[in-house]
Amino acid sequence: MSTAKKFAGQTAIYGLSTIVSKVLSFILTPIYTSAYQPKVYGIFTTMFSWVSLLNPLLAFGMETTFFRYVNKRDDQKQAVYDNAFATVLTLSVVFLLIVFPLINNVATSISIGNSNTHADYVLYVKYFVAVLVLDAISAIPFAKIRADGRPARYGIIKFINVVIFVGSNLVFIYVLPFMIKHNFAGADFIRSWFRPGWVGYVFMSNFISSAATLLFILPELLKFRFKFNWVLLKDMLLYSWPIMIANISYALNENVDKLLLGKLLPAKESANAVGIYSGCAKISLFLSIFVQAFRLGAEPFFFNHSKNKNAKQTYARIMDYFVIAVCIIFVALIANIELLKYFVNNHNYWVGLGVVPPLVFGYVSLGIYMNLSVWYRLSDQTRYGLYISGIGAVLTLILNFIFIPKYSYMASAWISLAAYATMMVLSYLWGQKNYPIPYNLKKNLAYIIASIVLVFVSFTVFKRNIFAGNGLLLLFAFTAFYFERKELKIIFSKR
Repeated sequence: MSTAKKFAGQTAIYGLSTIVSKVLSFILTPIYTSAYQPKVYGIFTTMFSWVSLLNPLLAFGMETTFFRYVNKRDDQKQAVYDNAFATVLTLSVVFLLIVFPLINNVATSISIGNSNTHADYVLYVKYFVAVLVLDAISAIPFAKIRADGRPARYGIIKFINVVIFVGSNLVFIYVLPFMIKHNFAGADFIRSWFRPGWVGYVFMSNFISSAATLLFILPELLKFRFKFNWVLLKDMLLYSWPIMIANISYALNENVDKLLLGKLLPAKESANAVGIYSGCAKISLFLSIFVQAFRLGAEPFFFNHSKNKNAKQTYARIMDYFVIAVCIIFVALIANIELLKYFVNNHNYWVGLGVVPPLVFGYVSLGIYMNLSVWYRLSDQTRYGLYISGIGAVLTLILNFIFIPKYSYMASAWISLAAYATMMVLSYLWGQKNYPIPYNLKKNLAYIIASIVLVFVSFTVFKRNIFAGNGLLLLFAFTAFYFERKELKIIFSKR
């Protein structure tokens, strides 16, 4: 089997599990936007944004470090696993000891709007502290499953996690209110504690699914040994801490706009703006499914393949087809935005549809950056990941502070694009100096520029007309196939 086929096969397995899980999870977006008005959805978004910001701190970049050292130290795989897991476990315990005495202060500092009580926010924080720790503890066992080449097990567990999360949400949003309304058996008991329309049940569902997931990865957890290689641990920490800072910076780029919208806009409109922005941003996340599937397949593949003499040529070829794929998805999403807006099943959110094109292209840039980042991971120059994502985070923070008060969430969308595009360009320039990979820059730029032009024409000139947009999409897809047909034939003819 050719290397390209092997990579495509691994990514397809991760992609299928990711798509199925995301589709189930995305079912909740129209449910949430129907059940909750934008100001309530804004609270939901704020809480999940804080979790996304803190996750990298507890993970400490150990997932990537684990992949690097498992392949770098073939004779010390158990020690690598023990060191990585112990690091995350220690950080999680320290985090619990620090946060729990300060929960009231934390709840006060993260609240937005004026529709929820302090007691509610205290409960929200408790749920999410538990979720953060459970998810952090699960990270290295999941990395081990991927490193062991078991994508099916990974996908099944992730799928079950999402089913539990979605199922719990449906119970709280629909089933229990239905039982109360029709006086089913147990209705009086449910009525005594149930709070209709309370967003806290979303957070409770997340806790239930995270706790259940920990049970499913118990076989991997039991492989942990309290036996450490301190010299190896020092090396791993030196490799890992820049990745941790880079991941925090990436999380800032992804989430700080929503948090700043909640703080920089007047209280009477902040939660509503966060809700509209976050709801419409869900449309752009369709592209993130592909990007995430690529990352899950690419990270172990890149490290495993790094010792091959033609590795750099392989990375360049993967980039070629990654760029084509994300550009086609970019055009497809904007071409069909008039259909996709019903995914956010509440017309109160649609006023924010203008954020979708810049956010989607931001994900195009982010995906390319993730592909490019192989150079500093394989050359053990992870400090560059810190520099690049740090610059992106600083841009995001400064520009949002300047422009949110005047332009609200539209500023956040364009700033997100600017940050990711900057990171993409910096990674390419520094990568070509320090670990040159023969990317086909002219071809990749041609596809990127063509997709931008087609999206502009579809969204602005044709005013989101679905027929015109899909006509442009077909033109783009067929043109790409025509120019790549010889290369595709070579790839798929190899055994």
